[in-house]
Amino acid sequence: MKLGVNLGYAPPGTNPVELVPLVQHAEELGYDSAWAAEAWGTDAVSVLAWLAASTSRIKIGSAIMQIPGRTPANTAMTAATLDLMSGGRFILGLGTSGPQVVEGWHGQPWGKPLGKTREYIEIVRTALRREVVAHEGEHYRIPYDGPGATGLGKPLKMMMRPLRADIPIYLAAIGPKNVALAAEIADGWLPIFVDPERFDDAFGPSIAGARPGFEIAATVSVLVGDDVGALRDALKPYIALYVGGMGAKGKNFYNSLVSRYGWEAQAARIQELYLGGQQRDAIAAVPDQLVDALALVGPKERIRDRLAAWRDTPVTTLVVGSPQPEALDVLAELLL
Repeated sequence: MKLGVNLGYAPPGTNPVELVPLVQHAEELGYDSAWAAEAWGTDAVSVLAWLAASTSRIKIGSAIMQIPGRTPANTAMTAATLDLMSGGRFILGLGTSGPQVVEGWHGQPWGKPLGKTREYIEIVRTALRREVVAHEGEHYRIPYDGPGATGLGKPLKMMMRPLRADIPIYLAAIGPKNVALAAEIADGWLPIFVDPERFDDAFGPSIAGARPGFEIAATVSVLVGDDVGALRDALKPYIALYVGGMGAKGKNFYNSLVSRYGWEAQAARIQELYLGGQQRDAIAAVPDQLVDALALVGPKERIRDRLAAWRDTPVTTLVVGSPQPEALDVLAELLL
């Protein structure tokens, strides 16, 4: 199992430059990849460009670049540029985000995300192969010929010559249909909030048709220390935010995922409290057992024991989400 490090997206008041030493430390330890994300704050592309310039070997990946935030052609240009400037180290991680972000931040219709994602990746790959981009789909029409079109658009191919025409494309997905789409059309999958002991039940049928060599780079929160209770408590606000606040009732993919793991009543209670403005109560409602299921917390020996369940999954890269250099050290000692 390879190791990666996930910087996530920089919280308010944090400069992503402060996280560069963590990635440099991961590279020294032999980590395979480093990932940056975006929501509605710091973008992933700028952070990844900085990381590429600050490292020499470790792969750099977007987890994720938001599909509604960029046209497919712009994403292809960005991917080709990052790959060229990093010497062929870029992994293009894509995701739709959720309807609150898609419509509330990017001003795009939520629509049909599965069909849109399929078309999006098709166009990106066509552009990276330096083929003429001409696409007539339900979601994208290139050249554009809809309302307001001048009629002057013509099919083009990328001016630059990409270093790699086959830049790996991973998809972030949670729901069964989305995961199945990733297994069908992508080179890899980026899951989050994985319960390794329920992995097969939750995802097995969806990834059954994946091609040989399909990569699964799963992010897991890791905190190392002797006070297990305090470490669990440190992660509860993060879990409560996603399970309770990342989406409306009935449209929160993280809530649905935790429910599929068997925490339906607890997930519903966390969401009820969070959406009702009782965030502290929502955090307190996160069970210790749920934290243990989704994260690795405690001293090295406890984390070692918890890794046994991860080794039984088809995950190919364990992506460490942690601000602690010592967490990177512990995982490297246990897995590399």
